[in-house]
Amino acid sequence: MNQPAYPKSPIAAGLLALFLGTLGIHKFYLGYTKEGVILLVGTFLSYLFTLVLIGIIPLMIIGVVCLIEAILYLTKSEADFNAIYVQGHKPWF
Repeated sequence: MNQPAYPKSPIAAGLLALFLGTLGIHKFYLGYTKEGVILLVGTFLSYLFTLVLIGIIPLMIIGVVCLIEAILYLTKSEADFNAIYVQGHKPWF
């Protein structure tokens, strides 16, 4: 059974992606639990591997993905944002 799609704020999602994106908070806000967990675990593992100097590249990639998503969310109108990311269930970009 599908849950009803409630409007979400593109500004809130964009700011969450910008400031807490590597923790996947913006994905949890939008209802994408699996994608949020992927970002959270990826960030944790990257920090862990940074201790042995191989995790900095994945951490940078995660940061760039979150920055791109923040820009996309902040530049969409509320109607477009909700049509694409809330009702359309588009979890990445």
